[in-house]
Amino acid sequence: MSPARGGPHAAHVPGRAGATERAQARHTDTRRTFPPLLPRAAPGVGAALTWWGNAWVEALEDTALDPARLARGRAYADRGHVDAITVTPGRVTAYVHGSRPRPYRADLRLRTLSEEEWEHFAETAAARPEHLASLLDKDVPHALAAAVDLLPAVDDLVPDCTCPDRADPCKHAAALCYQTARLVDEDPFVLFLLRGRGEQELLAALTRRNAAHTARERTTAAAPGLDAVTARDAFARTGRLPQLPPEFAPPAHPGRPPSYPQAPGAPDPLALDLLATEAGMRAHALLTTGADPTGGLTPWQDAVRLAAAHPGSGLTAATRALYASLARGTGRTPADLARAVAAWRQGALAGLAVLEEEWDPPAGPFDRARPALLATGHPEFRPRRNHLSTASVQLRLGRDGWWYGYESDPGREDWWPRGEPGPDPVTALSSVLGDG
Repeated sequence: MSPARGGPHAAHVPGRAGATERAQARHTDTRRTFPPLLPRAAPGVGAALTWWGNAWVEALEDTALDPARLARGRAYADRGHVDAITVTPGRVTAYVHGSRPRPYRADLRLRTLSEEEWEHFAETAAARPEHLASLLDKDVPHALAAAVDLLPAVDDLVPDCTCPDRADPCKHAAALCYQTARLVDEDPFVLFLLRGRGEQELLAALTRRNAAHTARERTTAAAPGLDAVTARDAFARTGRLPQLPPEFAPPAHPGRPPSYPQAPGAPDPLALDLLATEAGMRAHALLTTGADPTGGLTPWQDAVRLAAAHPGSGLTAATRALYASLARGTGRTPADLARAVAAWRQGALAGLAVLEEEWDPPAGPFDRARPALLATGHPEFRPRRNHLSTASVQLRLGRDGWWYGYESDPGREDWWPRGEPGPDPVTALSSVLGDG
């Protein structure tokens, strides 16, 4: 059960819309209008109660340029200055009362998901019956939210308001965002509607997909009989034991981990799901190939590999939590991990070694690199050990003989991996500069 049950609407204030009126809120499958939310009985408490509600608030607060306007917007929301809220695909709208008699119209826009993304979401949800049960219970499993860009990321929410304040966001749009977090807290289907699917349409699609999955599993569940030898026959003193049956064939793919519900004091479900999936993949590889694909990695290298394999673009709330946990477990900072992830995505283990190790290359390819770069019209690079550098671009020679590109702001020694590695410095530099 979601922890937001009855959360933002628990208090009662005379003269304002109560629970009965809210239950009768006018809505269709793709348009829902909610009466004004009650002022908070205790202003200043947490903006949201659920993990997805907090992710919604973080998307606003992480991009706001003026914390003072956020504070005023939150105070407006806590005092009940936001009128009825209308939610349609990709948009939230409400009138917000400020210091002037006439309220301002505030809007929040959010990208709707494509048909392909909804198909992927439905397939992910239907593959595990407990996901559908969680949604019916007004709960959003982490794995479902991660299947598509369900939760807003940094710069995903686009605020707008009719007030003359050009801040991004103004206090009226911020107030609307905080009130929307309360709606999303209590009913996550508000979030699905914002992404483009109404509750009835979404549940109907998930029910059909789940039924199809169940039917397929039933038709394939009847496995053929397996050859076997009874223990009595195997250990009978007949002088000649019967031939043992062949070994069971390994499964074609690693199994899925169980669903990990959110519970107070329990480990993060997303982290558990990630680690269980990794363990299943390693066990399957060991069973089918006889080798552990990650057994030779150090804890730091394995942490970088895990972070680099995490899906999604940008540091979303879920990604930030993963980075913070992995960095804390390895004694590094999230910034160290982010830089190492960029190196891993550039060249896997060899790319990480290039980031972290300087060495003295032998004469030959390294000595010929500078003349080759000059011959193609590039500025002169300064050599240092296995590095060739200008003010903003650097090439590093790896022990594998490949060149790896890096970039930094001019005047700073803050080098980040960029582009694809190449067998020669000109190719690697073209990838960094986007000439390839």
